[in-house]
Amino acid sequence: MVSQAFSKLPTVNFGPENSTPGSGSWAPTCESVRHALEEYGCFVAEYDGVCSELHGAVFRALEELFDLPIERKALNTSGKPYFGYVGQIPEIPLYESMGMDEANTLEGSQSFTSLMWPNGNQHFCETVYAYAKQVAELEQTVQRMVFESYGIDKKSFDSHNIESTNYLVRFTKYRGPQMNDEPNVGLTSHTDKSFITILHQNQVNGLEVMPRNGDEWIGFEQLPSSFVVMAGDAFLAWSNNRIHCPPHRVVMRGDKARYSLGLFSFKRGTIHIPEELIDDEHPQQFKPFDNLGLLSFAYENGEVRPHCCAKEYCGV
Repeated sequence: MVSQAFSKLPTVNFGPENSTPGSGSWAPTCESVRHALEEYGCFVAEYDGVCSELHGAVFRALEELFDLPIERKALNTSGKPYFGYVGQIPEIPLYESMGMDEANTLEGSQSFTSLMWPNGNQHFCETVYAYAKQVAELEQTVQRMVFESYGIDKKSFDSHNIESTNYLVRFTKYRGPQMNDEPNVGLTSHTDKSFITILHQNQVNGLEVMPRNGDEWIGFEQLPSSFVVMAGDAFLAWSNNRIHCPPHRVVMRGDKARYSLGLFSFKRGTIHIPEELIDDEHPQQFKPFDNLGLLSFAYENGEVRPHCCAKEYCGV
């Protein structure tokens, strides 16, 4: 059984100077992002796009959301695997989660809010919409940095991203164990099937990740201004296996509830491995693939493939 080390993941500052294309700090920051994703599969982004007021408001909104009756929360359903309500699972009793599709659009926020509060909840709707828009901007910046670091031209980036990304926000609560013998595993080890995942939490820690070639879990402190940016199975395949897709889990070490938000990006249409990432040292390892098809494959026949399954789905 691997142990857990309490240490820091690579940290990248996304202040205006570092995140503005063409600035003196842009290229070095791009390199730092790419290196972190290759070696760790994730990094901590220091990002002030979500101000302290919005941070506080969105976590108060989560508490209000999870206080709703289970019958209401269970109405959050979807034809896409993992896009709806997940909870009341004996193997992971501490975990409960809901999904808001098309999260960076006002329509997506309104649809989710009206389902949870038929009589309306304007504050919740406006808060989660503002949050999703800001975090989606961070996700787009990360993608552009990776493209540029690999020498992929802006035209390819634009065609890859303009109106081609489906954003899902998952609202998650992990309650603290209620009994001494209750398991403290909030969520078992898995990889995400998204392109990129960006995670944000309240003051209660619990997320642990496994870096490339690692032999112990890495846990860390996460501040209100920090976000964990993590590569999914689809990003690994797109990069021709250069980027690591890290297994991660949640372990609760206290009795306080942990609330978190995850923004998951899924690419619409067919994803092609860039020619710039294929050469004699890096022969093509993946065929063109569909991101939501990969997600459906991971949840095929009611069974979950928690490990990275990109090779099984679209490997050459």
